[in-house]
Amino acid sequence: MINVLFVCLGNICRSPMAEALFRHLVQQEGLEDKIRVDSAGTSDWHVGSPPHEGTAAILKKYNVETEGLAGRQLSKQDFEAFDYIVGMDESNIENIYHIVKQPKHPKVIRLLDLTATPKDVPDPYYTGDFQETYDLVLDGCQALLNKIKAEQF
Repeated sequence: MINVLFVCLGNICRSPMAEALFRHLVQQEGLEDKIRVDSAGTSDWHVGSPPHEGTAAILKKYNVETEGLAGRQLSKQDFEAFDYIVGMDESNIENIYHIVKQPKHPKVIRLLDLTATPKDVPDPYYTGDFQETYDLVLDGCQALLNKIKAEQF
């Protein structure tokens, strides 16, 4: 089983969006018995909370399931449990390294570094632009799935 963890700051906007989208793509490929997906935040602000209403609305618009998504905080143990730890922006990446105590480890990657336009995924909690975030996360998730298929299958 390949284990993938998406990480953002609060685990209510970007990382649950990525979790739901990636799970959707994995199911479309028939790989749900080979790839497990989760998400977490580097902060503890929204532990137990459902996705932000903007995230839930954009995922519903594209018929992407959000059932079972709840905020949780990244832990040091996640480093051992996951094969790919995917941060949404450079600040998340630095926080991941700090929390898991594994600086610059190759299993920790920034999502959009896998795409033609490497950059941070903007936080729609602050920008309000959930469509932009959805488009970028979808692009990154498709690239990540291609990477995993090439490396693992």
